[in-house]
Amino acid sequence: MSAKLKLLQEMLKPIVESLDCQLWGIDHISQGKHSTLRVYIEREEGVSVDDCAAVSHQISGILDVEDPISGVYTLEVSSPGMDRPLFTLEQFNAFAGSKVQIRLRVPFDGRRNFKGILNGIEGEDILLVVDDEEFLLPIDLIDRAQVIPQF
Repeated sequence: MSAKLKLLQEMLKPIVESLDCQLWGIDHISQGKHSTLRVYIEREEGVSVDDCAAVSHQISGILDVEDPISGVYTLEVSSPGMDRPLFTLEQFNAFAGSKVQIRLRVPFDGRRNFKGILNGIEGEDILLVVDDEEFLLPIDLIDRAQVIPQF
């Protein structure tokens, strides 16, 4: 996780929790001079539009005061959804047995994209089975990981 995302997480987590939600994760996507800050929230009973609006309002205020993101950005607050992104070792472990898609920052074993069954974690690595081959992917190399919904 980058230093900026860690700072944002430390700044926003208490605000989200004060509104009876859990901070699931944060994506900061830079697109030239404009960027998107996507904040995922979770609640045991599910996330409503009102939850997203309340969290967005509170986060917006602290971001205006602290100004941790330079330039123009769009703030989005949403639930992680069925194709939820995974950010932490705990989240990867909780979704063991699920089909996931993982994109790495740099190639590992000659590839950056993996799709397979999540077998849990081992230390700081993610255990992933792709076509009967097991991979140990370091969490620090993961750019994006998300659950593939099964219907």
